[in-house]
Amino acid sequence: MQRRYLLLFLLMLTMSTLMAQKQPLTYFLPDINYDDDIPTPEAFLGYQIGEWHVSHDQQLAYIRALADVSPRITLTEYARTHENRPLVYLTVTSERNHKRLNEIKEAHQALSDSRRFTEVGDQPIVIYQGYSIHGNEPSGGNAALLYAYYLAAAKNREVERMLDDVVILLDPCFNPDGFHRFSTWVNMHKNKNLTSDSQDREYNEEWPRGRTNHYWFDLNRDWLLLQHPESQGRIQVFHDWKPNILTDHHEMGTNSTFFFMPGEPTRINPVTPEKNQELTGKIAEFHAVALDEIGSLYYSEEGYDDFYLGKGSTYPDANGCIGILFEQASARGHLQDTENGLLSFPFTIRNQVKTSISTQKAAYELREEILTFQREFYANALEETRRNDLKAFVFQEPNDKARLHAFIEVLRRHQIEVYRLNRSLDFSGKTYSPEHAFVVPCEQNQYRMVRGVFETITTFEDSLFYDVSSWTLPLAFNIEYDAVMKRDFAPDLLGTAVSGLSPQKPRLAPEFSEYAYLFEWNEYFAPKALNYLLKNGLRAKVAQGELQTQNRKYKRGTIMIPVQNQNYNANEIYQLVQTASRESGVQIFDEDSGLTQVGLDFGSRDFEALRMPRVLLLVGDGVSSYEAGEAWHLLDTRYDVEVTMAETEDVGRIDLSRYNTLIMVDGSYRGISKGGVNDLKDWVRNGGTLVAVKRAARWAANNGLANLNFRKVSDQDNSSGRRPYAKASRDRGSRVIGGAIVEGMMDLTHPLAFGYSREKLPLFRRGTLFFEPTQNVYASPVVYTDDALLSGYIKAENRKAMNGSASVVVSGIGSGRVVCMADNPNFRAFWYGTNKLFANAIFFGHTISGATVEYASGE
Repeated sequence: MQRRYLLLFLLMLTMSTLMAQKQPLTYFLPDINYDDDIPTPEAFLGYQIGEWHVSHDQQLAYIRALADVSPRITLTEYARTHENRPLVYLTVTSERNHKRLNEIKEAHQALSDSRRFTEVGDQPIVIYQGYSIHGNEPSGGNAALLYAYYLAAAKNREVERMLDDVVILLDPCFNPDGFHRFSTWVNMHKNKNLTSDSQDREYNEEWPRGRTNHYWFDLNRDWLLLQHPESQGRIQVFHDWKPNILTDHHEMGTNSTFFFMPGEPTRINPVTPEKNQELTGKIAEFHAVALDEIGSLYYSEEGYDDFYLGKGSTYPDANGCIGILFEQASARGHLQDTENGLLSFPFTIRNQVKTSISTQKAAYELREEILTFQREFYANALEETRRNDLKAFVFQEPNDKARLHAFIEVLRRHQIEVYRLNRSLDFSGKTYSPEHAFVVPCEQNQYRMVRGVFETITTFEDSLFYDVSSWTLPLAFNIEYDAVMKRDFAPDLLGTAVSGLSPQKPRLAPEFSEYAYLFEWNEYFAPKALNYLLKNGLRAKVAQGELQTQNRKYKRGTIMIPVQNQNYNANEIYQLVQTASRESGVQIFDEDSGLTQVGLDFGSRDFEALRMPRVLLLVGDGVSSYEAGEAWHLLDTRYDVEVTMAETEDVGRIDLSRYNTLIMVDGSYRGISKGGVNDLKDWVRNGGTLVAVKRAARWAANNGLANLNFRKVSDQDNSSGRRPYAKASRDRGSRVIGGAIVEGMMDLTHPLAFGYSREKLPLFRRGTLFFEPTQNVYASPVVYTDDALLSGYIKAENRKAMNGSASVVVSGIGSGRVVCMADNPNFRAFWYGTNKLFANAIFFGHTISGATVEYASGE
């Protein structure tokens, strides 16, 4: 028996050793002749791909070397990451095509432009192949080097013929920051004698892990939202070339196999035509052949879907392209035991290489059919919009130009045509004014994208979603908008076209004052202006009521900077005010008297003194890295607020007195000790403001920091009798709120609502945590309306529980405040409409009257 176990151990050790050995080039690539003048990855790096994880700087150096020596390749840098890493793509095609690349590009663009449609003819097909948008899914980014070498060095008539008919845009790494972070982790933990034990530290990254970019965002949700430089640059490349196929190479769970599109047939976005899915199926046949040849297991048409337009495999479908998702079982390091046997890093890379090559073959074989589809995609869209009653969308935001312009910038990055409204339009009880309003006509090349951006939907064939079920952008930006139907539309509604990314912004210059400066809180970047002034030592106050001077009316939330009793003279204050206005884009007004005509005088006690936010953001295990990153990104990049980040387990050891604001985003916070809880209570009691979002609010309530009651939702199906076993997974999934848009009703007199002008506010809802309204009638400043669902899927029992519940509750201990939010106000950085709720909690939380607070038990 002992001898048997010894032999088994030796066999496993031998297999592990073999898997650890470097693989020959022919393990990954076809066994053909290659140009000796083109360096292999191994010759350049000093190790074979798969032995180590390539870091981003190594990857970049190698592809630059290829571009230097291969006449088939040119390299283009298209953006820089938050960490200033270059984002590049290789243009790979035949030498003959490179000599006429601009001509090819122009002819190809004409296929998607209804004003200059051309015939398909013999023009090349364009494919965009991208890798490792999730940094800890590294097989794609490592495979990219082998694939690039194959394209550059292959001396084979078949390859040469394909390169005559195909232009390849090869993007080796969509997410350099995360890719580099992950390669550092796994390489620093690699054993000489590889361990396949999943409990080894190599396979268990530290928080926040390498999936995300610098600010911990999932870049594969940003294709539509375009809030990051990586995505903005990539979409510019996409629209410059209008590719026919776009591939997005990912990884999934270690015990999986390999997935390629098509996805779930019941979860396809309504703007995607049937022909797209038909061609996706034809391309899939090439992948099946390639993987069959090497014996790899695979599947399609289950699990993953083509619904949310913000993913790399779905965005192309709304733009005349065919998006293909690849998902490879992940080694998450160098070697792991799985239910399918030992999974080595080289094996994961090989599957990505094989499907990269099969994509090229599919494009070559289906060239004419796919190019024809692209032309018909835009021609058919034009015909559809001419038949439809829907003719345009009109929108406006008279009180916040920055938020309005940010929305328009997203539209323009997607090549959507936007026009100023040419004349006033009375519509749905609102008046749209040419001064503030814009029009997006449906009759344009990007008609399907227009629908994807503006439409709401509440009826679905399926109740499961891989990602969110709605993302209507004007609701996310809290922009007033309406659909304009045929009966109300006239060509003279269209004024001047917006030619850049957003309308011109006027330069703002406040006049000199020796008494006071005021600015309203309605502009998106007002927190940036206020923070700048406070950071530079100026005193500021916020108006709890309205006022009217000889010059203008001011709303609640107006900020006043008195000139006297500051640490600066009047001229120095004027310079600071000018800088704040210039850098934030916020109009600041001068006032020469504190006596008003209506409302608060400048010396009123209802002008509350403000303090500079000294922010502590809790991070680490048990905390949502996405939501922590969203809060960090907002404060750091938009408001210029300094943020200190500390691990949850350090609460109880750090000096909380350095901070006046503490942020806890969604998370379990199990790492906080009892001593840490007591420290937090004392800190709040002494005047700190705690902002607790989603599960953090439940944690605060459970630990005596907030007075919250929660509505319970049944987790059982209401139907009587038996249910089929096969339905269990879908029944559970249907009870999840994965992402929908709901309507809140605000108390506009509350400090948390300062800067808002409309009572109704679209909120992003994810999860089934519902707050009961408070006994203190003033402590629930935002509640859901009685029929709150605006767009997306929410199961009936969840809707019933949500309607009329509280979205925001203000609790407290002693002189401190605990602002509890049931919804993430900073979702994916594009939910501009609720960012101000978050900002108000930070800047005004301490000003909330104690009489309006739901105090924690015993306070």
